Amino acid sequence: MGNIKIRKGEFKTRLELIHADVAAGFPILTDDYSHDPLDFNRDCIKHPEASYYGEVEGESMIDAGIYDGDLVIIDRAVEPHNGSIVVAWWEDGFTMKYLDLTHRDDGYIELRPANDDFPVFKIDDPATFEIFGTVIHLIRRFVK
Repeated sequence: MGNIKIRKGEFKTRLELIHADVAAGFPILTDDYSHDPLDFNRDCIKHPEASYYGEVEGESMIDAGIYDGDLVIIDRAVEPHNGSIVVAWWEDGFTMKYLDLTHRDDGYIELRPANDDFPVFKIDDPATFEIFGTVIHLIRRFVK
């Protein structure tokens, strides 16, 4: 059932990277390649004490562009809303799905995969369910 491993990260170190704009169409002509350093604390992590990495396992979110082996940044301080991608604890494991709150007045919510080969989870017992956090960023490695 679990399709994500949760890891606490160290979000204290600034990554000193100078980057240039990269064109995906026509080349960009520029003389100045110097920009602000990439700083994950400033750019990606708003609540370091409430942020975690999740290592994705499985294919339930592939239609959302999230693949096996990707890393996601999960922020427990960000309030999820209908349609958020969340990491939830349910039936003794973590899972990552879309949060569907449209049936809340009927006494249940749903966790929806982004892959039609996987089932929708109907949550009608809050004692067995907890939203761990909201997925706020995706990190993908192209070369291993």
